[in-house]
Amino acid sequence: MKRENFKSRLGFILISAGCAVGIGNVWKFPYVTGQNGGGIFVLFYFFFLIMVGVPVLTMEFAVGRGSRKSIVSCYQQLEKPGQKWHIHGYAAMIGNYLLMMFYTTVAGWMLSYFYRFLTGEFVNADPSGVKEVFDGMLQQPVSMAFWMIVIVVAGFVICSFGLQSGVEKISKPMMLCLLGLIVILAVNSIMLDGGIEGLKFYLIPDWKKVEEVGLFNVMIAALNQAFFTLSIGIGSMEIFGSYMSKSHTLLGESLRIAILDTFVAVVSGLIIFPACFAYGVDPGAGPELIFITLPNVFSSMKGGKIWGSLFFLFMTFASFSTIIAVFENIIACWMDKWHVSRKKASLINGIIILVASMPCVLGFNVWSNFQPRGAGSTVLDLEDFIVSNLLLPIGSLAVLLFCVTKWGWGYEQYLEEANTGEGIKMPGWLKGYVTYVIPCILNFQ
Repeated sequence: MKRENFKSRLGFILISAGCAVGIGNVWKFPYVTGQNGGGIFVLFYFFFLIMVGVPVLTMEFAVGRGSRKSIVSCYQQLEKPGQKWHIHGYAAMIGNYLLMMFYTTVAGWMLSYFYRFLTGEFVNADPSGVKEVFDGMLQQPVSMAFWMIVIVVAGFVICSFGLQSGVEKISKPMMLCLLGLIVILAVNSIMLDGGIEGLKFYLIPDWKKVEEVGLFNVMIAALNQAFFTLSIGIGSMEIFGSYMSKSHTLLGESLRIAILDTFVAVVSGLIIFPACFAYGVDPGAGPELIFITLPNVFSSMKGGKIWGSLFFLFMTFASFSTIIAVFENIIACWMDKWHVSRKKASLINGIIILVASMPCVLGFNVWSNFQPRGAGSTVLDLEDFIVSNLLLPIGSLAVLLFCVTKWGWGYEQYLEEANTGEGIKMPGWLKGYVTYVIPCILNFQ
């Protein structure tokens, strides 16, 4: 079966960035920034993104492009006889399924809120009314399941048409719309009365806050945010490496993706902080920020129906771009490993994800007594913990060790693949840094 390729370089960059751009770095980046000293956190974030995140991203791309295979088969293609690195490939595939078991539900929330704003449900709603909408949504398994099903079916239908005719054709304009929407929303927030104070809170270093939290804790928070924002560790980026041409070096492409991903995260703060300060609400509300705090802001704002609709359309695009990317990874693995057609792989996995997503939906209502991570926790919390705290960091370390040690693919082979094409080259003298320093940094996560 001939390997598919991206139609354009822009398509590869936008789709890979779309995989990295997700719900987490839209709501999490701004409030974690606020909790960790503003501008000083942002500086550490940039530092770790370049020094840790980008090198590991080049490795995941190198494994994909060097093998021209999906996450399980790539290790079998590149590992030496008798080696067992492909075991991580299976763990990564489990990670893709686990991620989609809760991510599809949350993406359904975004689509639901877009519809609710568009139809005027939040017009003139007071704070208690806004909270009632969110709490009511969680108590309605049929409604939650409906929006989750819309997301899953749409994602697999798009992927079933192929890389160029489906994934690239939809993701490219969607990402361009996302980038345009985020700029429009940020300009509107900054121009609100009192918005500049939010801007200062967001970007000016707050040394008192740093002292309160502790400089080391601020650095660890920045490291975690920088690393996980790139979606490394479960093969989400590896699959796009397998579709890449060899015309450009991997460091240059990885930097472009990191810059796009960071742009969305930083500009999200330009939407959220000025709006929160303009309307006197807490910008550090965590997960509630998206579904309770911001709807309160939009319902009070002139033209709030329009701005709320645009914001949740942006959030739907952000989450759906990640879902399409992960679905493509799952489908490609089935095509490589079990030699089934793309449409058959899409149908089978569509059914699997629909069934597997139901525990997350039911965990907020019918199964609410099941609290696996302590009082008040849900199925979503358990699934998120396994992916974010176990599979992603362990997977990232596995990819790194595979690329830099003699017991894996090997540093010379990785470097040759990474530096093939035009663009910025990975220096050979970084071997000591990527072999010994980065693994130690990863262990702090």
